[in-house]
This record gives sequence, C-alpha cells and structure tokens, in this order.
Amino acid sequence: PPSTRSQGVPHGHFPTPPHASAQAMSQGHPHSQPFVPMQGPLPQQGLPHQQGPPHQQGPPPQQGPPPQHGPPPQHGLPPQHGPPLQQGPPMQQGPPMQQGPPLQQGPPMQQGPPLQQGPPLHAAYPPPQGHALSQGPPRAPGLPPYQPQQVYPPQGGSEPQMEMNAGTMPAQGPYPARGSQAHGMAPRPQGMPQPQPARKLDPDQMPSPIQVIEDDRKTRSGDFYTNKRGLVPPLVTTRFVVHDEGICSPRYMRSTIYSVPCTPELLKQTAVPFALSISPLARPGPGENELPLSDFGEDGPVRCIRCKAYMCPLMQFIDGGRRFQCVFCKGTTEVPQNYFAHLDHLGQRCDKFQRPELCLGSYEVVATKEYCKNSVYPNVPAFLFLLDVSYNSIRDGLVSLFCQNIKEILAHLPRDHGQQESKVKVGFITYSSVVHFYNIKANLVQPQMLVVPDVHEMFVPLLDGCLVSVQEASAVIDSLVEQIPTLFADTRETETVLGSAIQAGLDAVKAAECAGKLFVFHTTLPIADAPGKLKNRDDRKLLGTDKEKSLLTPQTPFYNQLGQECVAAGCCVDLFLFHSAYIDVATIGQVAKMTGGQVYKYTYFQADADGNRFLEDLRRDVSKPIAFDAVMRVRTSTGIRPTDFYGNYFMSNTTDVELAALDSDKCITVEIKYDDKLTEEDGAYVQTALLYTSCSGQRRLRVHNLALAVCSQMADLFRNCDLDTLINCLAKLGVRHLLESGGGPRQVKEAALSRAAQMLASYRKHCAAPSSSGQLILPES
Repeated sequence: PPSTRSQGVPHGHFPTPPHASAQAMSQGHPHSQPFVPMQGPLPQQGLPHQQGPPHQQGPPPQQGPPPQHGPPPQHGLPPQHGPPLQQGPPMQQGPPMQQGPPLQQGPPMQQGPPLQQGPPLHAAYPPPQGHALSQGPPRAPGLPPYQPQQVYPPQGGSEPQMEMNAGTMPAQGPYPARGSQAHGMAPRPQGMPQPQPARKLDPDQMPSPIQVIEDDRKTRSGDFYTNKRGLVPPLVTTRFVVHDEGICSPRYMRSTIYSVPCTPELLKQTAVPFALSISPLARPGPGENELPLSDFGEDGPVRCIRCKAYMCPLMQFIDGGRRFQCVFCKGTTEVPQNYFAHLDHLGQRCDKFQRPELCLGSYEVVATKEYCKNSVYPNVPAFLFLLDVSYNSIRDGLVSLFCQNIKEILAHLPRDHGQQESKVKVGFITYSSVVHFYNIKANLVQPQMLVVPDVHEMFVPLLDGCLVSVQEASAVIDSLVEQIPTLFADTRETETVLGSAIQAGLDAVKAAECAGKLFVFHTTLPIADAPGKLKNRDDRKLLGTDKEKSLLTPQTPFYNQLGQECVAAGCCVDLFLFHSAYIDVATIGQVAKMTGGQVYKYTYFQADADGNRFLEDLRRDVSKPIAFDAVMRVRTSTGIRPTDFYGNYFMSNTTDVELAALDSDKCITVEIKYDDKLTEEDGAYVQTALLYTSCSGQRRLRVHNLALAVCSQMADLFRNCDLDTLINCLAKLGVRHLLESGGGPRQVKEAALSRAAQMLASYRKHCAAPSSSGQLILPES
C-alpha cells in the first residue's frame, strides 16, 4: 500500500465529540480527501443563526432595516485568517453587523435567496464546492489564530503518500453537536465563547494491519519463485507455495532488509537493524517438497578452499568447469576430478539440474566421519521422560493423565522422510526426593524399578534396558504406565529434587552413547536437600519496578552449568511446569535455554481444565521434526559478518552455535554488522550450514543460501523491509537487554519506542515529502 500519513492533534486541542465535524485543511492537493466544513455548529431547526447578536423570536426579518445592535464582541478573540468563507444565504442585507475586527477577510458575502418567512433554517447546508476552506474552531482568549495546514504534493522520485487528515469526520445525523443549541433551549448569552470542537484522528483513515494482511493475501498468495536477488517474500500470514530456484525459501531464512545499504553509515541513519531469522528445520508448506538428500561419498561435500563455504547455485564455474569462484570470499577452488562436468554455452554446468546443490537454494548432504564426534558415526537418539511423582503431582491429576495418554503420544515419534517407523528410543524416570529408574527391556514380563536414594552422587544403576524401541518393548511400556499411578497413589512427599533428576537423565543418555532429549514434568520449587536446591525469593512488591530485573536473574549458576554439560553430550531439556506457587522459572529455565529446549508453563494446573492443552503441547513437542547434537554456522559475503545471536543455544566460540537439539519451531536470530562497503553489482550473500544427527542416527548437513540486493538510496531500504522479521528481531533485542543489562522493563519499553521513533523520523526526513510536523508518515512496507 502507498505511504500513509495522519495529521496529529495540535497542542491545545481536545478530542472531538462524537457528533462533531472537523476537517484538516488542504489546499489543492491532488490526493486530498473529501471534507466537511468546520465552521462551528450549524443552526438547529427552529433556532436563530449564531453569527452576531441573536435575533429575537417573532416575525421574520424584513429587507432594509439594519439589525439590532447587541453588546460589543468579546475581547481577546483574534480574527480568523485564511481563505474566505463559503458563499451561502446571507442573514440579511444592510450595514456590517458589528464594529471591530472583521469576521472574515475578502469580499463581502453576496446576496442569495432571502430567508424563509415562516419555517426555520435548515439543519445543515450542502457541502461546499470548489476550494473553500473551513475557518476552524473558535479560539480561547489569548491563543493565536487558527492557521490552516498546507499540504504539498510529493516530491519527484518519492513514494506516493496518502493524506491522513486528523480532523476528517463523517457528517453526523440530526443530533445536535456538543455545544450547539438543541431545539427548545435558550440561546447562548452574548459574549460567552463557543465550546471548542476538538479534533482527533479518523480511525476510518488510519492504516489497518488487518487490511494490510488481507491485501497481501489477495495479491501475493499462490506461487512464490525464488529466482531474483533481494526479492521480498510475502507476509508470514499469507499462504504461498515456494518454488526453489536457487535461493532458499523464506520459511528457512528471512532478512529484516532485502536491499542492504552499501555503507554502514547509511544503515545507521535509518535505525533499522540488519538481522536474519533462521529456522533451519522449518516445515515445508502445503504443496512443497522435502529437501533432497545428496551423497558425495567418502570425499564429502564440495567446499571453497578458502572460506569453507559449501557448493551452492551462487558459485560461478570458470576455466571450462575446472575451477569455481566462491561468491562469498571471491576465492577460486579446483573442482575434484569426480565432480567435474563441462559447461554449456551459457557457462552453466551440463549436470546443473541433476545435482540439488547446483540448482536449489536449500539441500541436504550425507556427512562423512570427519563431521562426527571422535570420527565415529552416532547411534540412534532417544527420548527420556522424567515424571514428578510427588504429592502435588498426584493430587492435581498429572501422573494419571500422563500415564493414560503417553502410549498414544509415542505413536507420533519423529522419523526421517521416507521411513515408515520411527527409530527413536524411549525411556522413563520418576522422581520426588529420590530418583527411580526403570528397566523396560523387551524380554521382560514386568518392568523393574531401581531406586537411587543418594541424589548427591547420581549414577545409572543399569547398563541396558533404560532406553528401548517402542515397537519392540510395547507390552512392557504398557505395563509400566499402568503401574506408576498405583505405586505412588499414597505418597505424601512434598519436597522434590530437580537438578539430580536432570543429571540422572543426562547420565542415562551418556551411558547409551547417543544424543537425546529429556521431557521433564515438574510441579514445585526444588527445595529438597540436593544439587540445584533453590530458595523462595518471590517478592511481588518488586514487580513493575526497576528492581524487577533481580527476579529475572538466576539465583544460582548450577542450572547454567548443567545445561552446558547437556550440550556437550547432545542432550536437550524441555521443561513442563505445573505449579500453584512460586517456582523460579528464571533459574531452572536456564537448562532449557542453554540446550535449545523450551519451557511450557501451566499455572494452577487441573487435569480436567488444562489436560487437553497439556496433551496437545506434548503431542506436538514429541512429533515435530527435530535435529540432535547440532552445530550451526552462518557465513556471509565479503563486507559483512554475523556478530550477535539471539535464541536458546550455547556458544563455546564466536562462530559456532551449539544446540543439543533443534526442532522445526525454533528460530535463531542473527545480527549482521559491516566490515567494509558493499557494491550494488556484487550484492550480499548469506549461507547457513547446520550439522546434525537425524532421527535415524545419520549425520547430515543442511545448507540454506540467501541472496540480497545492495542499494545506495534510503528509500530502497525502507521499501524492501520485512516487518515480520523486524518485529522478531526487536523483541529478542528487548529480552536480551532486560536480562543482561542494567535496565528494567520500563527502560526496555522506552528503548523500543525510541528506536521505532528513530526509524519513522529517518523515513520522514529522508524519504517523505515535506509535510506538517503534526502528521504521522509511515513507510509502505
């Protein structure tokens, strides 16, 4: 939609009453909106005109005699300036009504048809024709006269603007406006000032986000081809089908700006962040294909010898196909003999459309041993469910609800594309003040429970049988989930451990020599004497104050360190919290944040009321596509580089984002900075590579490539912004600022408002046509 600007309310004005008419003034602007004259309230039916002294009720005025003289005009009311009033039926012929400042400038009012002799004046005049301007509301004593706002046409080369007149209101019905005389009321005494009709923004002319979403759905739904550098994708609310033609789908990677400024100074003036939102495992949309899987054999994927970027459609083959030039670092690399192919008359490889890495912006590659830990191929990953069986969990119905539905949920375990059954293994641990392991090997008739009472020195009491295949041990799992509610039905244990339970799950995953994910179902603040014990520091008096930040800071580094151990072992943690009192999410949530996990919170949980929501969350969490033991690296072309990362992850260096697990709902935001100037001819390029273990235990590489345009004009930047990604980035910046800086919630809010104001001020100053300072101008993006 075109740029829109709305005229703000000048200082000293008040909100418009519901039935008042107001009009912001525009002179001859080709895009000005229809308006209603704003000359004060019109005479109501049966009442005399309000101009000058009131006429006496009685016979209608006759032609010739001058009007009766009333008291002098009120002192302090300045004359109104501006274009002349509209021509209309005069009150009567004769000398001027009062001595003193004239009511209007210009020629005197022309004669028109005389007033009707019996019936009163009409309730409203027809709208003026031509270029009449309203005189505006009367002013209080001492205030400057009302000055019309001059609206200029857009400058050449600027984007089209849509006028937003702050006072434009639709004509109202027969009800009298506030401050006007109603039928049967006495006329206002002479000299009393008229109440000032206020003005406000017309909601009908304000830009509507809903309308923008609907317009984007109408114009951009359908097929979306990624064959052009710097092409802005449809909104995330629009349904579209992506056709990969060399640049990755926006479902995998989006940028805040698709026309990157050529210099950092230009970007700084706009106050728009340059960032990427990356979801490497996003689900393909309806009608889209899964990513193809390539296998380069023992040689592994083809990479640039200088920057280690992976082969992609953006690479240029030279020297008859014997070498290729990297688009990221401009270095040249020899093509391996088993990868050589001749070039056609366009300089393209003859096998371009037979190799996904040469024609698609996103693809997968089977990794070799060099990409595995200790050069050993990984085992099949596992899901481990840790269930709190304390008194609170039994009382609220959590244990019985979980045991009744977990078998159905396990039928939705994730699997690789093309596989009929999932290979992910599962296991169960219960805990309260001690930890219980379960042996559920397929050859057992009944499951076996092993208790570890020493929570300070946690260990795994069994070598085999803790993690099993669902298909092989289905009967034993059924027996276990039937017995758990009975085993702990009479428990009175209220103090629980948490750190020791997570440590037990981590040790079980390590013992199986595989990656995995822990699903922890917890109910109370861990106050039992064990590692990870916490104190109740709830202080509601601090909420909403600058000291609220102290409640959002972890009270102990234990869970942060435990999270780092989980990342090293490729073990992710998801927390499901069912609490009716303070539970200190800021502290225990660190283990989920560090490992790429998630926190689900159910306050005052009751199985009858909240059970369906919990089961749906668990079902989705178990079934969505997931990558284990993942490492992500972002590479960029010369002149830019990734600097800051936002999300749930851990980084042991400045380049690699380590994630114990990454699913299709996770998004990592990356902020990009400049190293040098860019050129419009070269463009800007980004490659994201994710090394991970699949659900079947296969080590893979997933590569996404993005091409951005480069601009030298600020208007091009604003025109090619992606608002969805921008909001995502600013929200994560605010959370980071709240948790890691000294500012509180109030400072975070002020910083967000200040940055938004800087963006709009920059657009107004550099891209929009000159306009009134009271008008709000929004970019079309």
